[in-house]
Amino acid sequence: METLVVDHPLVAHKLTALRDVTTDSPTFRRLADELVTLLAYEATRQVRVTELTVRTPVAPATGVRLAQPYPLVVPILRAGLGMLEGMTRLLPTAEVGFLGMIRDESTLQAQTYATRLPEDLSGRQVYVLDPMLATGGTLAAAIRFLFDRGADDVTAICLLAAPEGIAHLDEALSDAGRPVRLVTAALDERLNENGYIVPGLGDAGDRLYGVV
Repeated sequence: METLVVDHPLVAHKLTALRDVTTDSPTFRRLADELVTLLAYEATRQVRVTELTVRTPVAPATGVRLAQPYPLVVPILRAGLGMLEGMTRLLPTAEVGFLGMIRDESTLQAQTYATRLPEDLSGRQVYVLDPMLATGGTLAAAIRFLFDRGADDVTAICLLAAPEGIAHLDEALSDAGRPVRLVTAALDERLNENGYIVPGLGDAGDRLYGVV
């Protein structure tokens, strides 16, 4: 698995504000949206394109456009929804699917409770949105689910990642035989005894939408 930790002053600036416990939910949502767009810029460097010739006011020019089938963006509910607009702002023609997964806090295992995806993802390039790569169980299960439906290239975009989560992804997807990339704003120190990233930023879903 290829891992990219985006080293950019604007990324670090927005992430610092997201970490701050005094940042309220509306501000947190705006900052997360802005940060995802910055991460998406790096995550889409290998997006598939086809050559296209257009006519400028002066002469023909050769360029590119996104290849079909268009990329598929899949936020993992519920916290991944807070990243969707920032991603589709950069990829407005992308299609969007939804995958509902939740981590059992006692076993730390991921459970699927909802899907809204094409049955056949053959040949599709997929971008998965999940704010926190903690234990890695949820993201590994989501990527495996997408591969099982035929996706042949998956890039995960996370605000934060823990070393334990990256190690789990490497192990769980070692036999996938297809490209897997991770793009994140920071690699934090570790997980605590409850499976939360340290120093992290708390529960991303709760900070985006409040405690329900």
